[in-house]
Amino acid sequence: MARRNLNDLLAFVTVAREGSFTRAGAVLGVSQSALSQAIKAMEERLEIRLLTRTTRSVSPTPAGERLLQAIGNRFDEIEAELDALTELRDKPAGSVRLTSGDHVLRTILLPKLLPVMHRYPDIHIEFDVSYGLRDIVADRFDAGVRLGESIDKDMIALPISPKLRMAAVASPGYFEKHPVPKTPGDLTQHNCINIRFPTSGGLYVWEFVRRGRQVNVRVDGQATFNTSPHMVLAALDGLGIAFLPEEEFAPHIEEGRLVRVLQDWCPLFSGYHLYYPSRRQHSPAFSLVVDALRS
Repeated sequence: MARRNLNDLLAFVTVAREGSFTRAGAVLGVSQSALSQAIKAMEERLEIRLLTRTTRSVSPTPAGERLLQAIGNRFDEIEAELDALTELRDKPAGSVRLTSGDHVLRTILLPKLLPVMHRYPDIHIEFDVSYGLRDIVADRFDAGVRLGESIDKDMIALPISPKLRMAAVASPGYFEKHPVPKTPGDLTQHNCINIRFPTSGGLYVWEFVRRGRQVNVRVDGQATFNTSPHMVLAALDGLGIAFLPEEEFAPHIEEGRLVRVLQDWCPLFSGYHLYYPSRRQHSPAFSLVVDALRS
């Protein structure tokens, strides 16, 4: 009876987190109907509904959310303990899930972590590209990478890059048709290339600082993206002014394909940080990832 109940609890946690019987079944390697029957039987034993089912999604009821919060982390701790047993093996093993932006993935994470994966073939790393401020605990990521200013204070934050300066750029062809902005306020008269954050749904407000004076500008333009590489391409094509960390534009600025403006207004940020919960026990695989990024 106890073993069956533990399996049912694991089934519930997986369905609640995946929001789908189909996806949960794929994770657990069981059929959708078997999962549905197991959870239905558990609800009957408890005499309370744990999941709200619709034709499109599955979500926890208030009782289900309470149960998920109470036991979900316990399963994570068990999984971490099992991963920790790999310390007794000759070769470290385990899985690590990371979320970051596209640029930092290409320029920092992959160059530092691919050698780790070559050296330890039993380590698996999942890379998630997202420009929203993901809840890494709720979404079950081991860690995320963001600019230092955007990280919650209850997280451990480890710097993995030098400080970054923002850059406002456009193509020479764009400035042949439009005046060069002299102040951040002039940007409201320009075609600006926007980025929308997927999690909040809002457009990024461009932030400028000079001599202690901060100016935030809500820009407008024809194109809005949720990833930075497409913003760079649009700027190269002469569509308008883009605003991103200068490393995103570096080779194009050096070769004259993009021109910087408002350079004395572009602030310096604290750089990219790896962040993760302080209370979570970490596997040997995660420790190797942290060591590689710290270097």
